[in-house]
Amino acid sequence: MAEHYFSESPGGDFKQREIAVTLAGHKVKVKTAGSVFSPEHVDQGTQVLLDHLDLAIPSGTFLDLGCGWGPIALSLALHSPKATVYAVDVNERSLELTKINAEALEVSSLKISKPEQVPNDVQFDQIWSNPPIRVGKAVLHEMLQLWIPRLAPGGSAFLVVQKNLGSDSLQKWLEAEFSSGFEISRLTSVKTFRILKVTRT
Repeated sequence: MAEHYFSESPGGDFKQREIAVTLAGHKVKVKTAGSVFSPEHVDQGTQVLLDHLDLAIPSGTFLDLGCGWGPIALSLALHSPKATVYAVDVNERSLELTKINAEALEVSSLKISKPEQVPNDVQFDQIWSNPPIRVGKAVLHEMLQLWIPRLAPGGSAFLVVQKNLGSDSLQKWLEAEFSSGFEISRLTSVKTFRILKVTRT
């Protein structure tokens, strides 16, 4: 059976590889491995999201939902060093790689954990995510129902979703699900990707 990046405990050898990437304007080298999301490079959707990193506030509490090997969380930490960044993923290998990369880049503001390990009283000023669409609608909706209500008043979530993977239908679902107390908008469209913005009013 093929391993998926959303497997909790991927099998096979944990063979790390080093790749060169640019995160928050810094040319860096990071470690990745098989059975995590986009191990060869920063994937296109994530890059579209990171091209709008100027929307990250200077300080506060951020969430990278589905952190993979850490491109979003690391970029947020480099861009906004005074912020606290929670990097969460169900994939243990992803969490280990994010930890390795944070240490290598001397980023100390990351809190790396499985979703259930995030304290229940933590609210987020911003959520940044290239959400795992391929887990299926039911699981994806459950994730968003859990985390979007944890936005602080005035806080925003930025979600990048490819059009052919259902960005428009996801926007309609968000508008219906969070019709009270939230404002949903399409921040931008870049190539085949949309960035959806959810703001707690």
